[in-house]
Amino acid sequence: MSADCSSNSVCPANSMEEELPGEIEGHGTLKLVFTVVSAVMVGLVMFSFGCSVEIQKLWSHLRRPWGIAVGLLCQFGLMPLTAYLLAIGFSLKPFQAMAVLIMGCCPGGTISNVLTFWVDGDMDLSISMTTCSTVAALGMMPLCLYLYTWSWNFTQNLTIPYQSIGITLASLIVPVAFGVYMNYRWPKQAKVVLKVGAIAGGILLLVVAATGVVLAKGWNTDVTLLIISFIFPLVGHVTGFLLAFLTHQSWQRCRTISIETGAQNIQLCIAMLQLSFTAEYLVQLFNFALAYGLFQVLHGLFIVAAYQVYKRRQKRKHRRQHPDCPEVCYEKRPRETSAFLEEGDEAAVTLGPSEPEQQHRAAEISHIPSRDS
Repeated sequence: MSADCSSNSVCPANSMEEELPGEIEGHGTLKLVFTVVSAVMVGLVMFSFGCSVEIQKLWSHLRRPWGIAVGLLCQFGLMPLTAYLLAIGFSLKPFQAMAVLIMGCCPGGTISNVLTFWVDGDMDLSISMTTCSTVAALGMMPLCLYLYTWSWNFTQNLTIPYQSIGITLASLIVPVAFGVYMNYRWPKQAKVVLKVGAIAGGILLLVVAATGVVLAKGWNTDVTLLIISFIFPLVGHVTGFLLAFLTHQSWQRCRTISIETGAQNIQLCIAMLQLSFTAEYLVQLFNFALAYGLFQVLHGLFIVAAYQVYKRRQKRKHRRQHPDCPEVCYEKRPRETSAFLEEGDEAAVTLGPSEPEQQHRAAEISHIPSRDS
C-alpha cells in the first residue's frame, strides 16, 4: 500500500526522520504470552458471557440492528477518523502514524464485553457488536487503511492478518454458542458461570496488561505515542456515547456502544504490526499497542467505578424517597428508554410512572381523609 503525499505539507509521511535503532527484547516470549493468555481469556470470557445471551433478544438485535449499525459506524467511522486526526495533529513519523491508524481500524476487543457487564450494559448487543465488527474487519480494515493512507508516501507493505481475524471469530462464536446452550439447558448454573467468568475475565485482562508492561523492557516509546495511547481510548468512549445518544439509543445501549467504541482488539493490532514492520520499528510500535491496551483497561475500570458510585447514590436516593418500597422495586424499574426499542423489550418506553411508584402513590392517596367524613 503506497501513495504519493508530496503535495501535503502536514502529512506525517513528509516528516520522515532517522530509522529507529535497537532490537526487540523478549520478542518471542511476548508473542507466546499474548497468544496463550489471550486465547484463554477470550475462551473463558466469551463462554461465560454466552450464558447471559437469550436467543430471542439476540434475534431482536439482528432483526432490528439499530444498535449494531450505530456501533459499526463508531468502530469503522469514528475510530479511524480519530486516529487520522491524531496522527496529523501530533505530526507523527510515518511508521508511527501507520501504527495509530492500524489501532483505529481494528475491531472491538473482548475487554468491552467484560466492562459492559460491569456497567449493566446490553450484553446481547455487546456480543453482537464484537462479533459483527470482527466479521466486518475482513473488509473494513483494508478499506479504511487505503482511504486514509492514499495521500501518504508510505512505501511499507501492510499485511492484513486474516488468519488472526479468523481465529478471533472462532474464539468468539464457539464459546458463545456453548454458553447460549448452557443458558438454555441449565439457566441456574449459567448465572453462576456468568458471575465467575466476569471476575476471572477481569483478572485475566489485568494480567495481560501487567505482562505487557513487564515484558516491554525499557519503554522506549516516544512520549507523543504515550500521550496518544492515553487520550485515544477516551476519545472513542466519548464520541461513541455521543453518537449513540444523538441517534436516540437507550441509556443502556449508549453505555454499551461507548465501551465497544473505545475498546480495541489489541492482539489483532499486534499481529498486524508483526506482519507489516521490521524489528527496528517494532520496539516502539509494540510498546504503543501495549500502552493503549493498558490505558483502555484503566479507563474502563474508571468508568465502571464511576457507574457503580452513581448506581449506589441512585439506590440511596430511591430508598429515601420511597422508604416503604423494597429495594428490589428499584432493580425492576424500567430505566432505559429508546424510540428504537420494540414493545415488550426490557428497556421499553414508559411514559407514566412505574408500577412500584403507582402502588406507592395509591397507598398515599388511600390515607387521605375524604371531605364527606
